[in-house]
Amino acid sequence: MRRLRIDPFIVALVVAALLASFLPATAAVIDVLKIVSLVAIGSLFFLYGTRLSMRETLLSVRHWRLHTVILVTTFVAFPLAGLSAQLLEPAILTPALAAGVLLLCLLPTTVLANIIYTRSAGGNVAGAVVTASLSNLIGVFLTPALAALLMSADADVDTGSVLRIVLLLFVPLVVGQVLRPVIGRWVLRQDRRLRRFERGSIVFVVYVAFSQGANAGIWTTLSVWSVLALVAVCVVLLVTAFGWMWGLGRVLRFSRPDRVAMLFCGSNKSLASGLPLATVLFPGDTLALLLLPLMLYHQLQIVAGAFLATRLARGGGESASIEPGGR
Repeated sequence: MRRLRIDPFIVALVVAALLASFLPATAAVIDVLKIVSLVAIGSLFFLYGTRLSMRETLLSVRHWRLHTVILVTTFVAFPLAGLSAQLLEPAILTPALAAGVLLLCLLPTTVLANIIYTRSAGGNVAGAVVTASLSNLIGVFLTPALAALLMSADADVDTGSVLRIVLLLFVPLVVGQVLRPVIGRWVLRQDRRLRRFERGSIVFVVYVAFSQGANAGIWTTLSVWSVLALVAVCVVLLVTAFGWMWGLGRVLRFSRPDRVAMLFCGSNKSLASGLPLATVLFPGDTLALLLLPLMLYHQLQIVAGAFLATRLARGGGESASIEPGGR
């Protein structure tokens, strides 16, 4: 139960969404807040670049089978599941929520939660670190490409959006990587404070997005039934992902530490990366509805991940492999 305590970050996200829904920023202020949110997004990717150890990534890439299975699940199997969810429209999901589920399925995996849960459950920590890092690096370009291919009616993918992605996401990441030898140790020493800044930035971006939606009156299109249906879809998607990754690991004869890394890295979706990408790709008033599935899924994966990590830690009979090429 201690591991399942409510995360203050989740509470902050919910409060920001509710506050923006009932007390949104005014139209006169929203343009200023949007500029501040873009600066916050660039800061998130800059800090990610300062933490990414390219040397460790290159050394661990040789464990290619593990990384390939997880990346294929993230960017092939999940998008197919997202396309299948479109069949639920409009009987079960509204068009905007169905598009949000598809967007959720196009995103890379999360990083920090994967590492924490994999370590707690006795999994291949190095494999989780490398796979999660590769997923987010690839996702900067692959997620917009998939959105342009599969969500052309919703996404604003043109020369301008590609330039925004490069300037807001890729350039700060590269700058952070270049400055890593200079400020990397300082970033590690200030990790706790910087994590708070990162989470605060995400909460702020959520408030801005939901304020835009509230000003546009999007909540009048939702019913209690549609929200409950969305929760059910997210639960089914998460449970299916857990079962798929664990079963696939057994079929492909991966060791238990590798299967643990697969379980978390192959099922999680990143709010920290997904929110900035969505903000760039979907600048309209429906952004809040598109983000709703991601926020729900994010909270479900945190609770379920903590529960599974605890159960696996108690029942693990094999020692964890943390070597880059270990199986």
